[in-house]
Amino acid sequence: MQVTRFLFSPIFRLLRPLKRHRLLQIGLAIVAAHIIMAIICGPTGNPDDPYGITRRIPPYDPTKSYREFPRLAPPSAEHWMGTDHLQRDVFSRVISGGWAPIVVAFSSIAISLTIGSILGWISGFAGGLLDRVLSLTMDAIYSFPSMILAIALVAVMQPGLVPMIMAIAVVYVPTYFRVTRAEVLQVREQTFVEAARAVGAPWRRILLRHIAPNTVNAIMAVSSFNIADAILTEAAMSYLGYGLPPPAPDWGFDIQNGQRFLQAGYWWLITFPGLMILSLSLGFGLIGEAVSDLLNPKRRRKRVG
Repeated sequence: MQVTRFLFSPIFRLLRPLKRHRLLQIGLAIVAAHIIMAIICGPTGNPDDPYGITRRIPPYDPTKSYREFPRLAPPSAEHWMGTDHLQRDVFSRVISGGWAPIVVAFSSIAISLTIGSILGWISGFAGGLLDRVLSLTMDAIYSFPSMILAIALVAVMQPGLVPMIMAIAVVYVPTYFRVTRAEVLQVREQTFVEAARAVGAPWRRILLRHIAPNTVNAIMAVSSFNIADAILTEAAMSYLGYGLPPPAPDWGFDIQNGQRFLQAGYWWLITFPGLMILSLSLGFGLIGEAVSDLLNPKRRRKRVG
């Protein structure tokens, strides 16, 4: 019994905040549902059956027009979210279109977090000319409108999944750089860092063992909010035509196609993809809010009080 408790104690410590934090529970449930849907209904890698139609997941091929389907039919028992102007099942496109924003958001934030944090550690710890050059470079990128910068980068690299990931990653690198550098500037003046220097510890050990771990909380608190923002950025880029090439299902692209039919009363073409974007970004936003509460004791005490 003691051995089992010892082995699983780290898991219990991770799950303990989940039991008493309602925002974290709701956010994780929403994100988990979207991830499961993306895994089940996303591309399988089989060129002959990329969306697993032989398994009836999704119900119909999201990229295929069916002649027997009515055009622009409202939601019904046969087509839960209606059909579009190309006689495609909207429900099949909606549940199949979630993999792209999830992959783009996670991949781009992982890249930007890694690059921005490393540069922030080096800049804040080294100081001097290197710090000035890196800070000016990041400030220049940060001052440029993020959407315009991302679109410009994708236009240079040609639209697609990988260009979107790289463009959004570049946009968020300055955010992690500034957060990490600010934390390093505070931590490096602490007594334990001065003690490590006094005993002759090498700068790599001081940076990696004493300074970097004390900046992780701030980095993690920002990452969840950035993922939610990256999802909205990906949807906006797809809406403007810089996302996946058609006819691949993509929520932003489907909203762009459906908005021209909105005034004619075909509301379902943009409503359901929009709700999916909203729910996924909301889930990550709730997780970010919960993580901020858990990592900031002062904020948690104010909320409780």
